[in-house]
Amino acid sequence: MNEDISFQKEALKETQLVIDNSAVNIDIQFDDPTKRKYDRLYNVFKNLSTSHRIWDITGAHFQDRVAARSSASTLVNRRDAKIGLRLLPIINSNYEALYFQNRNGADLYLYPTFILLYTNDKNFALIGIDELNVTFSSVNFTETSTVPQDSKVIRKTWAKVNKNGTPDKRFKNNYQIPVVQYGRLRFSSSTGINEEYQISNFEFAEQFGNAFQEYKTLCRVIDRMN
Repeated sequence: MNEDISFQKEALKETQLVIDNSAVNIDIQFDDPTKRKYDRLYNVFKNLSTSHRIWDITGAHFQDRVAARSSASTLVNRRDAKIGLRLLPIINSNYEALYFQNRNGADLYLYPTFILLYTNDKNFALIGIDELNVTFSSVNFTETSTVPQDSKVIRKTWAKVNKNGTPDKRFKNNYQIPVVQYGRLRFSSSTGINEEYQISNFEFAEQFGNAFQEYKTLCRVIDRMN
């Protein structure tokens, strides 16, 4: 793993030169401590991929709660997204990539030493693992669709609600709406990555966020030692 971190930039330069259907061979070898950290990341990602619903947040805007008679101050645009283990034809690696579908841009492929932003074989970019930030947080979402089986309802609100949270009795057939706790994973970098996902399984999202940070921290330590 030490050599992989040391020669990471050279590997990225080599991969950037791929402009046809040829493939770059990347054989990643771990030392034992790094392998244990990556194996944990790999396994919690597999758990994450079993979440009942995964959404790519493609946009968000402020909502005047008083005018809308709503408990939600932000309206989000979200689309179902897929994540899982995948292989790409332009990279021959002994490790599968951790794949995140991007519904409005390049998909994310996380390899042990770099991140590939991939649209097609002629349109892709790479950054080092140390350049990617993955931030986990909790989000309370007013769910007007079906609540996923692996999510937790933390409270109820109303379709039309007063500022103090009570139902607005001016509206007939006012009904309750569940507020659900989801996990939020935000991917960002100084090079322009800005992606956000909502995950129905809060615990799996939290585990992935923590495991990625632990692995990234270890990679930085190894890089400084070389």
